[in-house]
Amino acid sequence: MTLVQTQLHPANADSTHTAMVHAAQEAGPRVWDDMTVEVALSVMAGARVRHLLICDEDGMRTGLITLARLTAVRDSSGYTDRMRLCDIGGGSGPSPLAALGRAR
Repeated sequence: MTLVQTQLHPANADSTHTAMVHAAQEAGPRVWDDMTVEVALSVMAGARVRHLLICDEDGMRTGLITLARLTAVRDSSGYTDRMRLCDIGGGSGPSPLAALGRAR
């Protein structure tokens, strides 16, 4: 864990806040993009987190997926138990509902 020194009146409060948000998003369990939605939900429950960092086969971060997004995908009519994280995209990818029509 990295300690953060705070100031009462930082010179640039916006950049400090952005850096803290970025650091928080980098923390958390890392999973591969070929993991199924059900397994990802289980990992989240076990780790007691609300997001996962998605990595490719080289271990490079490719996105972030939230509990809300995975739940929306699982509860949609097009969901199958074979759906993987790469099928729904990462945090900056297309909406999960738009990707439900794709078959692998």
